[in-house]
Amino acid sequence: MQLDTNQNNISFSAVTLSHLYASSVIRPNDVVIDATCGNGNDTIFLAEAVVNGGKVYGFDIQDIAIEATHKALSAKSLLSQTELLLQSHDEMLSSIPQNLHGKIRCIMFNLGYLPGGDKHQITLPSTTLEALQQSLQLLAVGGLISICAYRGHDGGEEEEMAVAKFCSQLPKQSYNCIKTEHINEQPNRPVLYCIQKL
Repeated sequence: MQLDTNQNNISFSAVTLSHLYASSVIRPNDVVIDATCGNGNDTIFLAEAVVNGGKVYGFDIQDIAIEATHKALSAKSLLSQTELLLQSHDEMLSSIPQNLHGKIRCIMFNLGYLPGGDKHQITLPSTTLEALQQSLQLLAVGGLISICAYRGHDGGEEEEMAVAKFCSQLPKQSYNCIKTEHINEQPNRPVLYCIQKL
């Protein structure tokens, strides 16, 4: 994976680090999920990671997000390994074929609102927590869930706290959980949570 660079310095943004962690577990031909397509950046990353033999399922509740992701994937000739679903991420379990349950290598969440879209249409703690619970059932052993949580908008801090509580209560015998955040910048910077199934 190629990291974002600025004057030869690695960018330690939550998104860049989520890609770094995800790239450590994704292999060609894997099946993965983008739980929040947004403008398609994570979907593209996942589609490139699994190459032609793998599959990316992408979820979003906004037409504009699905359209933007479809356009971005098309521009990079990555549509053949993707399936975009105009659905909430808390419908993942019923939408992913039963034979893939327990075999998903990576599930990525980028919470908050659609950049460039309606800032009042945001991910919510209730549906996010349900989606995370379903993700645990879908995830393969050794697989990773990454969650970029944003605290700088209305409702963001509440959602980030809910994610933190969810992760902290997972049994250590079954999951590794980490939290990455900037400690010398404004407190509303994004926070990255990663869950690996043991």
